[in-house]
Amino acid sequence: MSTANPQPNPELVARFPEIHPPLDAIAALTEANRCLYCFDAPCTAACPTHIDVPRFIKKIAQGNLRGSASTILDANVLGASCARVCPVDVLCEGACVMHRYNKQPIEIGRLQRHAMDAYFAKGPALVPQVIEERRGRAACIGAGPASLAFAAELRQRGFGVTVFESRPLPGGLNTYGVAEYKLRASDSLREIELIRGLGVEFRFGERIEGEQGIAQLEKLYDYLFLGIGLGAMHELEIAGVQSDGVVDALKFIEGYKTGTQMTVGRRTVVVGAGNTAIDAARASVRLGAEEVHILYRRDEASMSAFQFEYEYARREGVKFHWWTRPIALVEGDGANPLRAIRCIKVEVSANGALREVSSTEFEIPCDLVIPAIGQPPLVRFLESCRGVRVEQGRVAIDRSTGQTANPKYFAGGDCVNGGREVVDAVADGKRAGIAVAKLLEKAHG
Repeated sequence: MSTANPQPNPELVARFPEIHPPLDAIAALTEANRCLYCFDAPCTAACPTHIDVPRFIKKIAQGNLRGSASTILDANVLGASCARVCPVDVLCEGACVMHRYNKQPIEIGRLQRHAMDAYFAKGPALVPQVIEERRGRAACIGAGPASLAFAAELRQRGFGVTVFESRPLPGGLNTYGVAEYKLRASDSLREIELIRGLGVEFRFGERIEGEQGIAQLEKLYDYLFLGIGLGAMHELEIAGVQSDGVVDALKFIEGYKTGTQMTVGRRTVVVGAGNTAIDAARASVRLGAEEVHILYRRDEASMSAFQFEYEYARREGVKFHWWTRPIALVEGDGANPLRAIRCIKVEVSANGALREVSSTEFEIPCDLVIPAIGQPPLVRFLESCRGVRVEQGRVAIDRSTGQTANPKYFAGGDCVNGGREVVDAVADGKRAGIAVAKLLEKAHG
């Protein structure tokens, strides 16, 4: 898939209809006119990037979609992606004052999408605030949302930015890891072209490794931004896990988003109960699985997935097994590597640890097992970044600037927060970009 002219995959469009379809012009105008345009705007305060929500909605009501999009982009350069993937139920819409009157909150996410879709349909352009080039250069390692926001902030102030990405496409989890029914890869890639238009340089297929590679970047650039995300998904540590019928959740999602894995067996089991696990389960339903099960070692109240994601999955027929731990995979025949997953019930002991309940073993027939049990930090890479401190698996930063213990390094996104939302990564990159711009202005004038 090209970044220059990204087009949606027709088969994916058919199999993965969007869960929040766009508003038409009349519906958008009607919804915009419901807004009270609150002067204190709790919705804006709830947004990590602090988009001026009443302002952009009022511009929609006035028919000024370009102005609405500009208001969004002033705060969030990935406003189109965030309109689709943000958990608005717990952020801006969750803070809407309409809740006080027992009314439906304003559909802020869909209105934001309406403005951004109109913007891209007309041919997007972002004009840097400073046209002439200024002295000072920064490099981003990784091309995910945090790095993209960082790069855009610097370029709009006239500073040079190069983004290094080991994969063939930019966008990080927006391109590779967000469920297709939330965000299509083509929608992620069109935002890259917007940022490239600012003059950001992208280098794909370039893996920065070891102290030597890092040292070379330190010589060439004034500052480095770490937007490296997290490592590969944790593996299940049970017998038979090397079976061909096991694929981790991120690889599974990447597979169907890139068109390389468009089929599943009749029965899928997902291990874990975070948002990624829910995405993998719901995708399995759309890819044709007749049965989809989620196993989780604790109860519903303990799962990390948002409640609304859980409810969506239940409505789509996903079966949840609480207090359940997988203990082995049962091999099938040559045509079907997997026959079942063997499980056991667990409970909390007196000291708070989980223990297996005797005589509770059971099997769930399955063709595919998808572990979704979290990602570890990229410790080995971070050890190459001299002076960057890691605490509890996360890069330690000054939260107001994104600066690490090594003043030449800044960081943001999942490597800092352990895996939160796209909008949180954008906010991290934005803060760091503003901070680095101030340092470059001070150093070079």
